[in-house]
Amino acid sequence: MAGNARHVPVMLQRCLDMLAPALTGPGAVVVDCTLGAGGHSEALLKTFPGVRLVALDRDPTALKLAGERLAPFGERATLVQAVYHELPEVLERLGIPKVQGVLFDLGVSSMQLDEADRGFAYAQDAPLDMRMDQTTGISAAEVLNTYPPGELVRILRAYGEEKQAKRIVSAVVREREKEPFSNSARLVELIRDALPQAAKRTGGNPAKRTFQALRIEVNAELASVEAAIPAAVAALAVGGRIAVLSYQSLEDRIVKGVFAAGAASTAPPGLPVVPERYQPRLKLLTRGAELPTEEEIAENRRAAPARLRGAERIREDVGDAP
Repeated sequence: MAGNARHVPVMLQRCLDMLAPALTGPGAVVVDCTLGAGGHSEALLKTFPGVRLVALDRDPTALKLAGERLAPFGERATLVQAVYHELPEVLERLGIPKVQGVLFDLGVSSMQLDEADRGFAYAQDAPLDMRMDQTTGISAAEVLNTYPPGELVRILRAYGEEKQAKRIVSAVVREREKEPFSNSARLVELIRDALPQAAKRTGGNPAKRTFQALRIEVNAELASVEAAIPAAVAALAVGGRIAVLSYQSLEDRIVKGVFAAGAASTAPPGLPVVPERYQPRLKLLTRGAELPTEEEIAENRRAAPARLRGAERIREDVGDAP
């Protein structure tokens, strides 16, 4: 995406509005768990002049660039290299017991998609890396070249919801024996050749689901989300709010489940009076998932799959409630 459009923050105003009631008080702390290019963080600092920002990202390149963008805000912004499920440890190190706001913008950032040498995008040839932190872990090429066929099929089905997983993996295994995979263009071509015509006529680029699956595996994204959303809810002070942007159904399902559980009573059936420890901890701020407007999608095509959910912490954990 050319120009500054590549860094248009998704559903920005709606996120600000959702978090606003929790961020206007003195000493409010907001955590941007997915800093990326810093668009949401910059808007939070500008909109709420009294707020302190803690921003997390595992990608050192993102931290450097966003740090330059947020430098004018001085000590109001604290940037930390961390995966978002490490939020409890980060807050403990900073001596912050509770926060008033948390924002997640899940998935791969526009900046990562636009940097060709990162290998996230299937539309341009690049090394098959896909690591959000290129200093650690295994690359997508290593996954393709070394994982047993059954494990590759599982990944494509579970993380990419790819119905043609067996067909694609059979082609991958056959081709990797001739020459290991290293670049994205070869994988895209293989997927196009492996799929039946009917499968190529729907759902956009036929490589989309495989690339999503590899990215999730390489970065352990779903496991991080499963740990991070409950941890963020636990970090909220009473009256604090959390907003989560998801871009695919697997992430959104996790967020929905955590919020629904927090908004439900855990009391055994039949109690005449429900003790406080069984009362809901959360109040949902969205009915279902909110979607971007047509105008926003026209301005920023990457907003199209976004799903926004929000919740407010309405009580502390008490006693031995589940």
